[in-house]
This record gives sequence, structure tokens and C-alpha cells, in this order.
Amino acid sequence: MATRSVIAATSVVSSAQPLAVGELAHAVGADTAWVVQLVEVGIVHVSVQDAEPAQWRFGSADLQRALEARRLERDFGVGLDAAALILDLQHEVRRLKAMLYARGLSRGD
Repeated sequence: MATRSVIAATSVVSSAQPLAVGELAHAVGADTAWVVQLVEVGIVHVSVQDAEPAQWRFGSADLQRALEARRLERDFGVGLDAAALILDLQHEVRRLKAMLYARGLSRGD
């Protein structure tokens, strides 16, 4: 029986320690061109629109959205435009559910 080992590394992502474009690409198993596409379709955001990709920095929310976009691509074969729409709709549903919950209108669905 073969033994399989997995080595994992973790990094803290915060406003004080954002990810560079290459680090975000590596974290999601993609290349930097794919991250550029994420910015173009609005899945992740950069604070300075005119900056070169080498100067872009990403926070934990961007990492989460990039991971979700990658999963949607892999599991469902959707393009990034569709992934952007799906992620926006998911965010809106969560926001509306939270608002209903805060007003006591949620049935726990």
C-alpha cells in the first residue's frame, strides 16, 4: 500500500498583508492572465484601476471570490462572465436573507 503525503503552506491574507497577482493566481491554481480576466469581469477588484497587474493587491474577499469562480469553472463549465453573475446573485441572496433575518421575517430557510 502506497503512502501519500501532502504538504500545505498557509499565509495570512489581510489588509496589511494582501496577495500579489501571482500569489492569488497560485492560490487558486491558475495563471496571472486568468486573474487579469477576473478583474476585467468584476469578480475581484483592484483599488487603483490604472495600475499595472504587477502592482495589484488582493484581500481575503477577493481570494474567496476567485476560489468560487474557479470552482464554478471547474465543476459546471461556466465562463467567467457567467461566474461573475452567479457570484453577484449569491451575494445578493445572502444580503437579502440577512436583512429578512434582522427584521425577524426569516423562517430559517
